[in-house]
Amino acid sequence: MPIYDDIVTHANVSYVAGGAAQNAARAASYVLPANAVAYIGSVGDDDLKNTLQKANEAEGVLSAYQIQPPPSKTGACAVILSNHDRSLCTTLRAAEEFTPSHLAHPDVANIIDGANYFYIEGYFLTHGIESALEIAKNASSKGKVVLLNLSAPFIPQFFKVQLEELLPHVDILIGNESEAAAYATATGMADALLSDVASALAALPKSNTSRPRLIVITQGADSTLVASSSPSTSAGNVKPSDPNPKTYPVPKLSDDQIVDTNGAGDMFAGGFLGTLAQGKDLDKAIEVGHKLGQMCVGQNGPKLVYPRVNV
Repeated sequence: MPIYDDIVTHANVSYVAGGAAQNAARAASYVLPANAVAYIGSVGDDDLKNTLQKANEAEGVLSAYQIQPPPSKTGACAVILSNHDRSLCTTLRAAEEFTPSHLAHPDVANIIDGANYFYIEGYFLTHGIESALEIAKNASSKGKVVLLNLSAPFIPQFFKVQLEELLPHVDILIGNESEAAAYATATGMADALLSDVASALAALPKSNTSRPRLIVITQGADSTLVASSSPSTSAGNVKPSDPNPKTYPVPKLSDDQIVDTNGAGDMFAGGFLGTLAQGKDLDKAIEVGHKLGQMCVGQNGPKLVYPRVNV
């Protein structure tokens, strides 16, 4: 019996709208006006799709799904919690059936044309590099902001070629310490300090030279690092006088405040990006990212607190 059927039958199950980029979209929407955020992805025509769409509607995110016909089904992730630890088992299903043709659909093309910030999850590189490159190259050529989340250590480990294709068009790269370490190992920097890995990523060639590249590396409860490709010029709120990388302490949580870390990194990324999209500085973006990440870990699943609280 698949784990998805097994836990429904034998466990106390909570259903929460997920998907890494969709989590980030909902977090960005938390700090932005309603309908300022759109999510593009692939789903089946089923109840799970309806769950996702309802969550997006409730949180002010426009769903621009490519709906796959049967027998395709919407992807799912089974999350098993034990104290503060988690085990994940994902089936991508329709999520990996996204095709570049969807980007040309008139409604989707209008969304893309009107957007100024683009967020791509690293998981998408496993099956959607053609679409990711189309989005990123188009955005970069028009001076728009492209943010990539590394998503998981296996992306730089096993999809290094796809990652290196996309990185020149990325303005902001987000990852955690494990993902940065995996990148370092994959590129011959296995013994490098995390700060040196961040600086090396920031210094990689960039197609849009009108703005520096920012590298943001989270470390759970430890300080977040931000490196800039141009420390001699102002990059957001990274000033020439600042250390490079710059560190941002994470407010501490007590043990009893931590329920489930699933989705916390996505919520950080979405809060960070949504704050930048408001025109606020880097310090504020990191602060809001930390707040939404911590709001998420206080609940089961990748959820935020409603009614909205001021962050």
